[in-house]
Amino acid sequence: MEQQHGQDSEAPLLAASKPDGAASSPPPRNRFPFFCAVLASMTSVLMGYNVAVMSGAQIFMAEDLGVSDTQIELLSGAINIYSLVGALLAGWTSDRLGRRLTIVLTNGFFLVGPLIMTLAGGYTALMVGRFIAGIGVGYALVIAPIYAAEIAPASSRGLLSSLPEIFINTGVMLSYVSNFAFSALPAHLAWRLMFAAGVVPTVFLAAGVLTMPESPRWLAMKGRLDEAKAVLDRTSDTLAEAEQRLLEIEEVVNAGSNGAGGSNGGGGTWNEVATKAGVRRVLATVLALQFFQQASGIDSVVLYGPRVLAMAGVTSNTLLLGLNVLFGVAKAGSILIAMALADRVGRRPLLLVSTGGMTASLLVLGSVFAASAGAKDDAAVAAVAVAAVVAFVCTFSVGFGPMAWVYSSEILPLRLRGQGAGLGTAMNRVMSGIVTMTFISLYGAITMAGAFYLYAAVAAASFVFIYTCLPETRGRNLEDMEQLFRTK
Repeated sequence: MEQQHGQDSEAPLLAASKPDGAASSPPPRNRFPFFCAVLASMTSVLMGYNVAVMSGAQIFMAEDLGVSDTQIELLSGAINIYSLVGALLAGWTSDRLGRRLTIVLTNGFFLVGPLIMTLAGGYTALMVGRFIAGIGVGYALVIAPIYAAEIAPASSRGLLSSLPEIFINTGVMLSYVSNFAFSALPAHLAWRLMFAAGVVPTVFLAAGVLTMPESPRWLAMKGRLDEAKAVLDRTSDTLAEAEQRLLEIEEVVNAGSNGAGGSNGGGGTWNEVATKAGVRRVLATVLALQFFQQASGIDSVVLYGPRVLAMAGVTSNTLLLGLNVLFGVAKAGSILIAMALADRVGRRPLLLVSTGGMTASLLVLGSVFAASAGAKDDAAVAAVAVAAVVAFVCTFSVGFGPMAWVYSSEILPLRLRGQGAGLGTAMNRVMSGIVTMTFISLYGAITMAGAFYLYAAVAAASFVFIYTCLPETRGRNLEDMEQLFRTK
């Protein structure tokens, strides 16, 4: 990095000796913030793993411990409800301890919770471990996008803010691989090893996070402007951009500390939600995005994929878990498309394409079950169901999955970012918990076709909301967002 600084300091002299066309060429992108965001977002791998590992583990837990369908629903969905504790504490913790130490704390929860589940001898211990892991889920969902957004220059903020969602899906995929890899073992060992595999990486990740710089926006909120400037110098594309970013951050921090109810502690000024139209609209947008993202039913497939396919005619456990791996690969791979396009085509087009594709694939999936009611072992029905599920997870992950988090993290004002992200994450987890804790009961009441038709209606409503209410944010500075929403 010292070599990079040296090159930047000589930039004016070099520019003077170049032709005019060369002098105006855009500066090369700085890779350092990418590495920081990757390391911070690795916590999201653990989050995705711990949430989704239940998809395959539930088969063997039912055989070993005799847990019922109702208990499976509660264990699968409760982690999302428990994550509210972490989500609501994460804003407060990150504003006081800093973004970096909050990420270390998150890894601690992911160490203790899965370890308890690995050693559990009954339903109560399983639920205790799920509770502790759930707190970690809430922390991870809040802090990773915040850190990525705050460390990134505007030129790559969409890419870097997509990283937590990419790693969540990587964790989901790895949990499916774990389900498949341990499925041949005796039932009492298989599910325990599935949970144990997520314990070891936490210690190494926590140590690695301590090597990252702190968020420059948090440092500025604490009055540590020299440290904030040093971090900005390392994470901006040019020194001039670093100066400009610091000025913008100082302006927002000063406005928050001098305004009514403000404070230098970074706690936020909640009375602005009641008095400023732009702030109210930003917060309402965040809550609506997170509601629609989960209410459209993605976790019904993430956590119950084998069950859905079993009802479509797939009978082999090995094949069910193998197809689950396929879903995980498709979901994680689609995120890479979103990452590549976020800063090129913008957030709004990806969101519209995604919700439109989700609606279509859910309608197809519902129609498959409606048309095949009563049919048994129909290979064609099973094949169409698999294709529809793959289409659903791909269209979700190419837009709505990552962009809801990117959009939410970048439109929140600095002084409300920690708390606002916590509220958005709380909404996301409540809806995820509702979907996962009611799915078995829902399809039992209105049939599998009815359940997916219901999710399709929600996806269609989300398309209308995005089309009518969301402005494009690509390329805008974080400090401009409130004005954008005030004037939209």
